[in-house]
Amino acid sequence: MSHNPVRPWRNVYRRKSRQIMVGNVPVGGDAPISVQTMTNTLTTDVAATVAQVQAAAEAGADIVRVSVPDEASARALREIVRESPVPIVADIHFHYRRGIEAAEAGAACLRINPGNIGSPDRVREVIKAARDHGCSIRIGVNAGSLEKHLLEKYGEPCPEAMVESGLEHIRILQDNDFHEYKISVKASDVFLSAAAYQGIAEATDAPIHLGITEAGGLVSGTIKSAIGLGNLLWMGIGDTIRVSLSADPVEEVKVGYEILKSLGLRHRGVNIISCPSCARQGFDVIRTVEALEKRLEHIKTPMSLSIIGCVVNGPGEALMTDVGFTGGGAGSGMVYLAGKASHKMSNERMIDHIVEEVEKKAAALEAASAAEAAE
Repeated sequence: MSHNPVRPWRNVYRRKSRQIMVGNVPVGGDAPISVQTMTNTLTTDVAATVAQVQAAAEAGADIVRVSVPDEASARALREIVRESPVPIVADIHFHYRRGIEAAEAGAACLRINPGNIGSPDRVREVIKAARDHGCSIRIGVNAGSLEKHLLEKYGEPCPEAMVESGLEHIRILQDNDFHEYKISVKASDVFLSAAAYQGIAEATDAPIHLGITEAGGLVSGTIKSAIGLGNLLWMGIGDTIRVSLSADPVEEVKVGYEILKSLGLRHRGVNIISCPSCARQGFDVIRTVEALEKRLEHIKTPMSLSIIGCVVNGPGEALMTDVGFTGGGAGSGMVYLAGKASHKMSNERMIDHIVEEVEKKAAALEAASAAEAAE
């Protein structure tokens, strides 16, 4: 909200971590928390994969992960990297050659577990390829694929086993003098994930990739991710996030941003504050918000918009937003600009008019930002 004062009680104090680079995107340190997603197309279908990467990037994805399960996919990765507007992470499981090929193809990061890709010599080869080609590495611990010796030791997936797994993989990289790594300790269970992430955050200063793995469909997965990731982020844990949904990757990006926006950690696009509507509403709030969400998807400038059905909370919410509309009577409502009542507008024309006002405000904010940067 461009005209509001900063309030200290709204700040999240982030855990101090080392910073690494994923392509041109800094992860960790004081860098903004980056948003990731993963393609679900066949990697060998270059056109479809590139289209999905581009759609995710347009939605705001900073980094996109692509699975590299075989040699044909590694060959396709080279072209995908070339056409991608954002850094590409290569998802590697078990086969060390895929890691080498992905690094040679231009991947910005390899998602591997060093202990699961073969002998120490093979691990060294993958690390050498990452170093030679400027790749970082993400250690990806998952509760569903813990090492056999840890399951035997602990009896079941548990936070202690996940942290121990992560530290074992870290040790392999450090023993090979490789330090450009981040780590994740994911589970589909919110409690298990949260406890594992808290443990790994205390045990290392590595940047942390947050995620609740296999969270579910759009609604259930969003809720589970918001609870799990939201609590960890609120505690200051997390340097990059991926919301794992059985849905379009673009939806993962949208949900990721909404989680970050709700905590004031990232600001992108229009943040709509709207009421659930009731018998007091002076216009159809639900239909209006649905229309505005679609009509304003192209706005990338951080802005706030309040859409409130009546005067009980409408004026108060409008005081806090860049643009607002509060329902009134006789088929019209009040438009607020920069927190102040500006003019009345008919419900009939309201949607088009709000879009115009938001676009106008966004253009003004962009111009001011450009002028400031030029000074």
